[in-house]
Amino acid sequence: MNRYKGGSLDPFLEEEGILDEISARAKKRLLALQLADIMKQGHLTKAHLARELNTSRSQLDRLLDPENTAITLESLER
Repeated sequence: MNRYKGGSLDPFLEEEGILDEISARAKKRLLALQLADIMKQGHLTKAHLARELNTSRSQLDRLLDPENTAITLESLER
C-alpha cells in the first residue's frame, strides 16, 4: 500500500504529453551524477574517463552536465 496520498505522477505527465521527456531528463541526470561519483571515488580525471569510454573529453563534458539533455548514449557511440 502506498503510504502517501494520491497516486503516481506518471498518468498526469503522460496526459500532458511530457512523460517521455521527463523520464529522459531524470535518467540523464542520474547518469551524470553516477559518472561524477565514479570519477570522484576512483580519483579519475575527465581525460582518463574519456579514454576509458572511447570518447572525447568534450563529449564527456556534455554527458557529465546534468542539464544538457542534447547528448545521448547513442551519440557517444558515434
